[in-house]
Amino acid sequence: MTTILDDVRAFELRQRPRHTPGEAGVWIFILGDMSIFSAFFVTYLVYRSRDAALFNASAEHLKQVFGVINTLLLLCSSLLVVVGIRAIRRMSTTIAPWCFVGAMVCGAGFATMKFLEYGDKVHHHITPNTNEFWMYFYILTGLHFFHLLMGMGVLIYLTVKSRQSVLTVKEFAFVEGGACFWHMVDVLWIVLFPLLYFVR
Repeated sequence: MTTILDDVRAFELRQRPRHTPGEAGVWIFILGDMSIFSAFFVTYLVYRSRDAALFNASAEHLKQVFGVINTLLLLCSSLLVVVGIRAIRRMSTTIAPWCFVGAMVCGAGFATMKFLEYGDKVHHHITPNTNEFWMYFYILTGLHFFHLLMGMGVLIYLTVKSRQSVLTVKEFAFVEGGACFWHMVDVLWIVLFPLLYFVR
């Protein structure tokens, strides 16, 4: 009997239409944002190819440990957001908020590490005016940092919504869209990190 029920459930799951998380407007924003970043990445690589020696020498002053820790923090935060969204689907108002709070802690950790990195560079008189590499470094990481701060605001929204016992279809779509935005912040850093810290 159990086997028959399992087969019926599996069939029903296959028949369900595929679900795209979030609102269409959120995806337009995310794709537009990623297109802008992609243009910046290509521009950076073009200028890098024109003076590879300068870019390589400048990148030697980057401490890769900052980038590695920040990458781990954002990966952990994305994992927590995924668990939080699943908890909301199961109407678990105890687990979900803590997952989003944990993601915010990871985001705050990223911000702290970034401030330490910026402080270290300024202490050694390395600013956007130093050369082209550092100009792009501050522009790209600064834009990403701005998106991280926006994402922290989104996580606060997710935390508040996750405490509600019932969400409307539209509210849940906004929650999913917010989660997708946070994942975008993570993906952008995963591209940005090796581009600045490892490409030689």
